[in-house]
Amino acid sequence: MDEPLDIDQLQVLVKSHREQLGLSLRAAAEQSGVPFNTLARVEKGHLPDLANFRRLVLWLGLPAERFFQPAMFRVETTPEVIATRLAQDPNLTPAAAESIAEVVRELYGTLAKKDAEVTVHLRAAKTFTPRAAKLLGDILSEMQHQLESGSPRPGRGA
Repeated sequence: MDEPLDIDQLQVLVKSHREQLGLSLRAAAEQSGVPFNTLARVEKGHLPDLANFRRLVLWLGLPAERFFQPAMFRVETTPEVIATRLAQDPNLTPAAAESIAEVVRELYGTLAKKDAEVTVHLRAAKTFTPRAAKLLGDILSEMQHQLESGSPRPGRGA
């Protein structure tokens, strides 16, 4: 049981634990410290209040955090969220919603903050001539261009 449990499994675990111990609902309620009616409702799939939840997980011998799913991280981009909302708008046809969403995607791609360019500063040294600095600068610029565009500049080698 290394994975987090869903809170819906509380019903199954409580009933299973009670049956493994060979207890009636009343005996399990007394042993767990949870009122009989609450325990009966939990076994029918209802959620207990926080105090009774705590008593139940102690009785089950499980940590309470095992019943909670890990935090969800947003994987949608802002333009995807906007496109979804536009598609749900009853005032827009599907074609109109998609047209607006495409404009948003294009604007977002143009105006969104890009990763910062890497800048290299080289110190002057007797062995590092101005011509060598210029050649190195050209090579680094070409590498950056190739990384950004995926192809070499016209008139230059790969």
